[in-house]
Amino acid sequence: MRPHIIPIPNEFSMNEGVFVLDNKVSLHADEDLVAVAEFFNKYLKEKLGYSLKLRDKSSTKTINFIRDTQIENDEGYELIIDSSSITIKAKTKKGAFYAFQTLRQFFPPSMENSMLLNSEISLQNAVIKDAPRFVYRGMHLDVSRHFFSVAFIKKYIDLLSQLKMNTFHWHLTDDQGWRIEIKKYPKLQEVAAFREETLIGHYNDFPQQFDGKKYGGFYTQEEVKDIVQYAAERYITVIPEIEMPGHAQAAIAAYPELGCTRKNINVATKWGVFEDIYCPTEETFTFLENVLDEVMPLFPGKYIHIGGDEAPKTRWKACEHCQELIQKENLEDEHGLQSYFIARMEKYINSKGKEIIGWDEILEGGLAPNATVMSWRGVNGAVEAAKSGHNVILTPTSHCYFDYYQSDNANEPLAIGGYLPLEKVYSFNPIPKELTKAQEKYVLGAQGNVWTEYITSPEHVEYMAFPRAIAMAEVTWSNPFKRDYQDFAYRLSHFHKRLDAQNVNYANHLYEIEGEIVKKDQQMVFDLQTIIRDKTIRYTTDETSPIISSSIYTQPIPIEKSTILKAAVFDEKEKLGRDFTLTFNSHKAVGATISLQPKPSKAYAGSGKEGLINGISGSDTRYGDKEWLGFLGKDVTIIIEFDNPTEINTISTRFYNANGQWIYAPKEIGISYVNAEDDRTLHQINQLQQKDSTLIPHTFQLNGITTKYIEIFIPNYGTIPEGRQGAGNKAWTFLDEIIVR
Repeated sequence: MRPHIIPIPNEFSMNEGVFVLDNKVSLHADEDLVAVAEFFNKYLKEKLGYSLKLRDKSSTKTINFIRDTQIENDEGYELIIDSSSITIKAKTKKGAFYAFQTLRQFFPPSMENSMLLNSEISLQNAVIKDAPRFVYRGMHLDVSRHFFSVAFIKKYIDLLSQLKMNTFHWHLTDDQGWRIEIKKYPKLQEVAAFREETLIGHYNDFPQQFDGKKYGGFYTQEEVKDIVQYAAERYITVIPEIEMPGHAQAAIAAYPELGCTRKNINVATKWGVFEDIYCPTEETFTFLENVLDEVMPLFPGKYIHIGGDEAPKTRWKACEHCQELIQKENLEDEHGLQSYFIARMEKYINSKGKEIIGWDEILEGGLAPNATVMSWRGVNGAVEAAKSGHNVILTPTSHCYFDYYQSDNANEPLAIGGYLPLEKVYSFNPIPKELTKAQEKYVLGAQGNVWTEYITSPEHVEYMAFPRAIAMAEVTWSNPFKRDYQDFAYRLSHFHKRLDAQNVNYANHLYEIEGEIVKKDQQMVFDLQTIIRDKTIRYTTDETSPIISSSIYTQPIPIEKSTILKAAVFDEKEKLGRDFTLTFNSHKAVGATISLQPKPSKAYAGSGKEGLINGISGSDTRYGDKEWLGFLGKDVTIIIEFDNPTEINTISTRFYNANGQWIYAPKEIGISYVNAEDDRTLHQINQLQQKDSTLIPHTFQLNGITTKYIEIFIPNYGTIPEGRQGAGNKAWTFLDEIIVR
């Protein structure tokens, strides 16, 4: 049977016959690759109960690790399986290790949990030639918001190594907890590593509630060394992140003199961005240099991540020292002061033989000379940095934030918001189209991020990270012309068995249904699809759950009235996935012509403008589903045109209001229309009630007017006020279904 390799190799051909692996096979390795051969042998011992003898001349079958300097890519390899031998060729140990990870996928999944002890294993004869597309293939994990054990960190690293990822970005410090032992500053362990309580539920819940339980932990330097060594054995570089100048509240709670006010504060107990950031005094720089002097020797890789994101300037604006420093250094403003801060720390880090990575905010006020930019607020930061000759790593929220919801299903675990399904991750191209061929060389690769505000357990991390990390692995490794999502989904369905054997709590959405309501031949219809094409969709329209005898979906289903459709994926014997529910509420605007200015944000485009009048309302708890449309800082104009003059009594809609995510309902909303009875153009502007609620509904009462069109005008809330999350930035507007009755 053809192995279903992930990431998909560049060249892959199958041949007749098999190689039979048993304890009589001999293992050979060139000197430079002995370490990988030993790793492979240790794996066999653990999974099969036997290891192979080295250079056993009596054996007729061999597994060979051969150093081949003709292979151009340092991480490339060739894997040749025939009936008498398995040969791995690579230029480096890394390449040989990735060849082993490919070979591993030729083994049965049940081998992963040692279910085939002392068995013979038949491996299909094949030839694979492979090399990665990008040199940086990463995954991130935030251990500051929630803390995870050494054992779990190792499991996470091991899973990344199986996917041929080569970088683990370890987010170790933030407002809610400091997680690495610094011997010179014991209060970082005693105070900064623990918070008094933690927010329960979502940040946007009204009122906010807390659990009242002390929470925290940290990694000793010995534990850090152990994890870094474990990763190195799997050819993964660990990049530590020590946040500065923002996200420093935990450190300032331990040492108040590091802040501008020098007042006592607490480690943060809820999420978001906080105003207390490092004050750029000599005392602060000495502290950070001393911290880095203990951190840098623990991490042999060349990079130190210094954060640089989300640093409010409120304290700096009110700080006499900061204002004097701006004048002394001839800086333009507080953004220039942040650039000064980052450049000064970079110079120190460079003096120790390391380089810095920072989030794209480090571009503000001027980029530090040798910095690598990690672009998270879209791709603009990457484009700007690459055009100026700086290396970049792509990790935009639109495709790389795995703390976002990955399914529309109502019973998904609590997440920060957003919507990032597997297919969208897989569609990501880390090379921004704005770059020239010459500039593309500055794109090192891409990374998936797992922020843990709402992720409290290892099982939840696994659920959010996998299989989206698997998609990211293929994005960063494989030739884009080899990639096809339907083929990936089919291979992934087999890879799931390997994850099952390793007790990974991955999210399986392969058997979920994608559904929408569209206009086809002047008729509104339910259109359903599923990724795995060899399965059957069955459905009901009587609000009951579909069963094996329910109607089979073969073509779009016409809609005559308000309907609740339920559907699920089946094989010949049973239901495979969860029920999909689509509720259609008929109203007068469904199927009308709609225009919309401006277009919604690409990240929150929902079902497009037609989604505003398709009869489907968005989620009550998530603004990132397919029905809500998001607009960043823009006024919105909508025109709905009817085929004939239509009597209208009410126009209703609603807005999402999640201030912690920079989302604000508008202060007012206006409509205009031409009354068909007297051709008068009428206008109405209503004030929206501002209240602490996630959903802000509004209805216009029109009492039976007749018109052929409605124009709706929605002004943006404006700039987010000081003291709020995102202060100084334009607010988002999120709009749901426009219901006309």
